[in-house]
Amino acid sequence: MEKISNKKGILALSPLVVFLVLYLVTSIIEGDFYKVPITVAFMIASIYAIALSGGFALSHRISIFSRGASTENMMLMLWIFVLAGAFANSAKQMGCIDATVNLTLSVLPSNMLLAGLFLAACFISLSIGTSVGTIVALVPIAAALGEATEGSIPLMTATVVGGAFFGDNLSFISDTTVAATSTQGCKMSDKFRVNLFIVLPAAIVVLILCLYMGKGIQAPSSIPEIEYVKVTPYIIVLLMAIFGMNVMAVLTIGLMLTGVIGIFNHSYDLFGWFNSMSDGILGMSELIIITMMAGGLLEIIRENGGIDFIIQKMTTHIHGKRGAEFAIGIVVSLVDICTANNTVAIITVGGIAKQIGDKYGVDNRKCASILDTFSCCVQGIIPYGAQMLMAAGLSKLNPIEIIPYLYYPFAIGIAAILSILLRFPKRYS
Repeated sequence: MEKISNKKGILALSPLVVFLVLYLVTSIIEGDFYKVPITVAFMIASIYAIALSGGFALSHRISIFSRGASTENMMLMLWIFVLAGAFANSAKQMGCIDATVNLTLSVLPSNMLLAGLFLAACFISLSIGTSVGTIVALVPIAAALGEATEGSIPLMTATVVGGAFFGDNLSFISDTTVAATSTQGCKMSDKFRVNLFIVLPAAIVVLILCLYMGKGIQAPSSIPEIEYVKVTPYIIVLLMAIFGMNVMAVLTIGLMLTGVIGIFNHSYDLFGWFNSMSDGILGMSELIIITMMAGGLLEIIRENGGIDFIIQKMTTHIHGKRGAEFAIGIVVSLVDICTANNTVAIITVGGIAKQIGDKYGVDNRKCASILDTFSCCVQGIIPYGAQMLMAAGLSKLNPIEIIPYLYYPFAIGIAAILSILLRFPKRYS
């Protein structure tokens, strides 16, 4: 890796600093997270990044930005946003969400709703290996439950996001698991055992917390009659997701079901269904724009050496096994902040992590777990990550409103730090 000077490295990372100051710091000072629209913060930071990239023609700088905004993974995410918006709104218009909420309220005691949401998110994400698919399936229900019970919608939404990262971190078919084990050369089953030792205590603590906090949630005294046929789209979507079907296929089938049932039940006619899909897609427009600008901005940071600079700085002063493990955790976290993609972050630093681990005697299985857990922790709390943006879009919230309630991502971060400090689990440390 070419040595990058401090000046070049800091300049390369400065667009991210501009965004964070504009969006987070300004909003905190003003005490209002709607004061600075996130789209405007990204636009200004993107213009700054393009202007900053000296040594390239302007057309080439714009080309770099556009390349980052339109990668294969980025476009796949945008299509998911489009389908999720169309499905969520057409399901809402035909009464699917209300019927599902009424069914949930009739089955679960009000003090179990929060814990039930967390367990459902954990189970689904572990089954399908994707946090995004879990969020798409459960956040609309969580937000509607928050309204129906006069509970906290940000809390309900954050509970689903936290549970979604349980499976993202542990599932055998999660892309982060595949990336972590393949870069470290260990078996998925071995990594799962180590990872479970680290995060299971965190999950149990969060579940107990959900049970405690759920005591204050009051269900409505009278629950409307349940229209079971209107619950069908969500049941089918959840079942297909659990059996591992592609998330785009799941959303497409769910969308077709809402149309058929909605037209059959006279919730809307054909053109009403088309309009509900259109409104849902338009409702995702800000999310789509943010995602593309974030991708372009982060690609310029990568092209200018920002990520290489972070790796270089974090790997120069390592002393002992604990230092090596902390360096691996910190570097994958920082790269995740700069890429807003935990899989990309693991792949980017995986080779360096393997070299550090081998040099200082870190067990490959522990190294893979550290990569996965730290990256999932950071990905779960950054306001411009795909999961947070999706959850915020579906619940009609600002991402910052959700962050204080993200107990599980914070908990696994603490658990990962303790596993390094306390040399836990002993067998792999």
